This record gives sequence, structure tokens and C-alpha cells, in this order.
Amino acid sequence: MSRQMRVAIVDDEQDMRQSISQWLALSGFATETYADGQEALAAIGADFPGVVITDIRMPNLDGMGLLKRLVALDSTIPVIMITGHGDVPIAVEAMRLGAFDFLEKPFNPEKMMALAEKAVKKRSLALEARALRNELSDGTTIMRRLVGASEVMQRLREDILDIGQADGHVLIDGETGTGKTLVAHALHAVGPRASRKLVSISCAGLSDDVLSARLFGVSDEGAGKPLVEEGRGGTLVLEDVESLSESMQARLLGLINDLGTPPETRIVAVCNTHRADQTIEDALRPDLYYRVSAHKITLPPLRMRGEDILALFTTYLDRFADEYGCAVPELSMPEAAQLLQAPWPGNVRQLVNIAERAVLQSRREEGGLMSLIIADNEATGEMMTTEGKPLKDHVEAFERMLIDNTMRRHKGSITLVMEELRLPRRTLNEKMAKYGLVRSDYV
Repeated sequence: MSRQMRVAIVDDEQDMRQSISQWLALSGFATETYADGQEALAAIGADFPGVVITDIRMPNLDGMGLLKRLVALDSTIPVIMITGHGDVPIAVEAMRLGAFDFLEKPFNPEKMMALAEKAVKKRSLALEARALRNELSDGTTIMRRLVGASEVMQRLREDILDIGQADGHVLIDGETGTGKTLVAHALHAVGPRASRKLVSISCAGLSDDVLSARLFGVSDEGAGKPLVEEGRGGTLVLEDVESLSESMQARLLGLINDLGTPPETRIVAVCNTHRADQTIEDALRPDLYYRVSAHKITLPPLRMRGEDILALFTTYLDRFADEYGCAVPELSMPEAAQLLQAPWPGNVRQLVNIAERAVLQSRREEGGLMSLIIADNEATGEMMTTEGKPLKDHVEAFERMLIDNTMRRHKGSITLVMEELRLPRRTLNEKMAKYGLVRSDYV
């Protein structure tokens, strides 16, 4: 990822610009050079896919002026300042204003390259997070990510569309890895608050002081805006809400009361409690539980989603094969049966990980899917499900997956699908009707 990112080098000394550019280019960075801050600003936008290395002392717009303009443009662009002897106090001030780091002349090229590598990784993560937020703000896009034709998934999508339009707070419950965060974003994206902000925080692993400061703010004037204020009028997602202490539950209850009816800000509480000895009702005080669960969504575990498992798995096989630039591994009938019978304790998250490993393994032409599934479940202490399914069910699930994959690959061309699967048109039409496959979905 970092080698695809750009490094903008800003310095009024041509020799210095060229030297830095050559050093970075030798390490695989894509570089571009500018003689001053004004010239650099003309080429750098808010979504600039890279970092900036700039001298502090320059004519026209100097390094500090450039830093301030870049922070105002996009505060996540890492800016590395190059300082001369005696400029360290200025560099410290630059760090306070938002610079990523600084290098003092004369500097070691290896140190500069290590710092650039670190900066582009940070920028890459920031851009990925931004892209994900943009995707999760699109109701149509996010609903398409809720893959599955099973009855439980159809009902889940209907619940999201219905509850998304309502005003009350929501409690999302379910096993780890079932997609609770995705559903929280979907509720926001399909509702009337979609144009407002969604903010989220995990309540797990934070002390009451830290959590209180992040949610409600602290007295210091220089502190950032608390999440309660940042998300006002939109949606506040509280992940791992079962981790809240008694005192924080009391503060949250007070906040809910202050938000009024209908609430100014909608709270979506996400709960990971699925132990036999504790339910969400046990974890939260009763008055808080009934306030946050005006609407409740319980996500189905993957093992209860039937043929959705094959649809999801092949979707991620396609995605990872495209990402790694290799052929999509073909699933055999025994492998499809193994996927359907696996217990999936990690749910969709576990399935995604296995799909990626299957693609990487296939690219190296080694191993098999069965060994991945068995090893993964042994590592989690889970065994394959023993109740099994009739052979007929496995055959039909595999057949549906095969037709679905072929239709997607040929973009709904019935002629090409008939040729590849060696099926007469009537038989193909009958099987598509039987499995609920519609040609228009693939065109």
C-alpha cells in the first residue's frame, strides 16, 4: 500500500529537492517536487494520496504557512518538517500545530525513509477509513453488503429499513463477528439522520475517566469536542455497551433523559454478550436496558444462515482473488459440504479470514480448503457440527452456488452459462426458478 502512495517534497533548494527525491525513489516511493508552498498547494487536495516533506524556511509561503494550510485542508495529511540548526523550537511548534514529525539537518537518509514509510502507512489507514465511512453512509451500498437470501437475512434487511425510519434508540445483539457494527451504520444510512454525523466508541477496555472524557468532555479548553456534542442530531453508536460500569450506566441514562422524546440524538447500543451465564438484561441496569432497547435487532449466527454461507464465501473469494490478482479458487462438492457443516464460532469475520487464506493458498498452489476449515476450528476449540444434513441438501446447495457463480461470471448470459454447465435451456430455467435466481440480477 505504502509504495502506491505519493511523497510531495517541498524545498526552495533544487539540489535538496532532487536529493530527497532520489533517496525516496530508490526505496520505491513515488515522488513529486515543488519549489515553494504555493506551488505545492496548487497540486495537493484534501484526498491527496500521500504525505508532504517540507523545509521550514522558504520564500513566498514557508513551511509553517504550508503546514497551517494543509491542516485546514485535511488534518490527516502527514507533514514532515525539515529544520535547520536553531529551528528546533519552530519544529516543536509545528508538532503542536499538527505536523507528523521533523528532521534536523543534516539528516540520515535512512532515518528519513523510515519516517516516510511510517507516515504513508498512517495516511493509507486514514484514507481507507475515510473510504469506508463514505461507503457506510450510502444506504443503497451498505444494504448490498448484507449478503444473503436466507429467511433470517431477508427479515434483517426489512427490520433495518423499518427501524431506520423510527426515532427510538436501538439495541443490537448478537455473537461476535456477525456484523453488528455494519448494521449500526446501515440503520443510520437508511434513516432520516443520514445527512447528519455518526460517531462511535467502544466501551470495552476504557477506564471510566477516559470514557467519560471521550463521551462527555473534560474541562480543558484545548480538549477535542466530546462525542456527545460531535454527534448531536445524528447517531451515537456505543459498542460493547455491556462493559459499562454502574456509574457510567447512570451517566448514560441521564444523557438519554436529556435527549428528550423523540431523542435529539439517536443512540445505537451494540452488545456482544452471548454467554450462557449472562444476558444483556443481566449486564445493564433495568431502566437503562428498557431505554436503549426501544427497538431491538438480534443478528443471526452464520451457522443458522444455510446457503448464505456459500454465497458469502464465494463473494469473498472473488473479492480477494481480484485484490491479489489471481484466479478464483474453485470449490468442490465436498468442500461446499464442509463449509455448510462448519460451526463458524467466529461467524462472518472467521469466514472472511478463511476465504482470504484460501485465495493465498491457491495462488501458491498448495493445501486445500478442508484443511483450512478444520485447522481454524481446532484452533478455536470448536468441532465440526455432527448432526449433518441429507445428501440432497448438500447437492442442491452446491448446485445453486455453481449456477450463481457461473451467471455472475458471464454477466447473465444464458447461452454462455448453458455451454459451460452443459445444461439445456429448459433445465437451466427450471433450476434457476427453483433456487430463486433471476437473470436480471446478473446483467
